[in-house]
Amino acid sequence: MLPTFLLARDHLEQAAVILQGTDSRSRQLRHIIERTIGLMDEFQRRQPKRSDNVLDFLEFQRRRRDYEE
Repeated sequence: MLPTFLLARDHLEQAAVILQGTDSRSRQLRHIIERTIGLMDEFQRRQPKRSDNVLDFLEFQRRRRDYEE
């Protein structure tokens, strides 16, 4: 995954945490952000897997984090 992709996802996650209000606009914005994060994850899963033996450290870290959760 590209570093800019990771950075954008991180910023969206931070924005979703900030929007913890109970008013309808906060809920709508939080829903949009959470859906965008979901679409980013879906896009990542569709990326073709590498056929060589080169280790992608960012991918390794992501899989490790997902496994630990």
